[in-house]
Amino acid sequence: MQQVHMKQINKSYCCVGLMSGTSLDGLDLVLCQLTRKDGLWTYQLHNTNTVAYSEAWQKRLTSAASLSGYELMALHRHYGDYLGQQVNSFLKGSAFKPDVLASHGHTVFHQPAKKVSLQIGDGAMIAAQTGIPTVSDFRTLDITLGGQGAPLVPIGDQLLFPRYQACVNLGGFANLSCDQATKRVAWDISPVNFVVNRLVQPLGKAFDENGSIGQSGRVIGALLERLNKLPYYQQPAPKSLGEEWVNTQFCPILDDYRGWGPEDLIRTCYEHFAMQITSNLNEIGAGEFLFTGGGVYNRFLMQQIADRLKGKVIMPDTQLIDFKEALVFALLGVLRMEHEINCLASVTGARCDSSSGVIHWV
Repeated sequence: MQQVHMKQINKSYCCVGLMSGTSLDGLDLVLCQLTRKDGLWTYQLHNTNTVAYSEAWQKRLTSAASLSGYELMALHRHYGDYLGQQVNSFLKGSAFKPDVLASHGHTVFHQPAKKVSLQIGDGAMIAAQTGIPTVSDFRTLDITLGGQGAPLVPIGDQLLFPRYQACVNLGGFANLSCDQATKRVAWDISPVNFVVNRLVQPLGKAFDENGSIGQSGRVIGALLERLNKLPYYQQPAPKSLGEEWVNTQFCPILDDYRGWGPEDLIRTCYEHFAMQITSNLNEIGAGEFLFTGGGVYNRFLMQQIADRLKGKVIMPDTQLIDFKEALVFALLGVLRMEHEINCLASVTGARCDSSSGVIHWV
């Protein structure tokens, strides 16, 4: 296993972690205790909550990429203010006093090859609203070092969940992290909820509950073949996906099959996702695979994965399924406050490991 150099200090931190994914399901908030003893990390979840975005906020965040420079900066500030307000409501009445707050932000642009990535949600506004030292903008340093700026969660997987063969998150995109030889590696596998949530919108749905809509459809063989041949899947790691890739590479293929019903398009996507996910995992080997993220509640998709997987699917309690990424971001914030590595070059392809994130003191 890759050795991340840690200070051998026994210390406990009360933290808040914020996570907003590309699928815009809502804002995840975690209040947790992170404890390091003899270099090993443990966690305790004190409280968790998901705040659903209003229709107005969904519209503002969805359209962010098309705003003018001034409008985007204004949204960055306003969204940071909104995040701070949500944290204050979340902590109201709590006896815990957080040492640090870490926020992922909402991704507007992610084109690491052009050294461009933007997560809005001004950390200074969050800190001003909450009075808690806040860490945000976790991607920029890694991208300037030649990395993908993503994924960021793998170091948390390594430090908090070392027993598993790999950790898999099924959110807007599917991604995994695992140990390979002497280092931690990770990559985005394919889109998941980001695509399915779009496909169910014409049916008046926000998501495909339990995968029932897709389960009722038929696999479109020609579409499945084209999706599986997308060049991204042949690229070696490190690699990452974003909205731009879906819009320019994935959706144009779906558009060629709009004559089919949405249930058939979704069913074909489930087949595609399961094939890509298990292909990646089966190359790692047998063992236990920890699955978290909102996609885990899609029973049909999970059955498709389990049927193809050589190893064992492990689904933890619902709190960890829903809030693992927010928990890990709390850890990334602590590591940044302690000036320790929280972004692995072996994962992102950067020139070196880094302690990434901008700290806003109050």
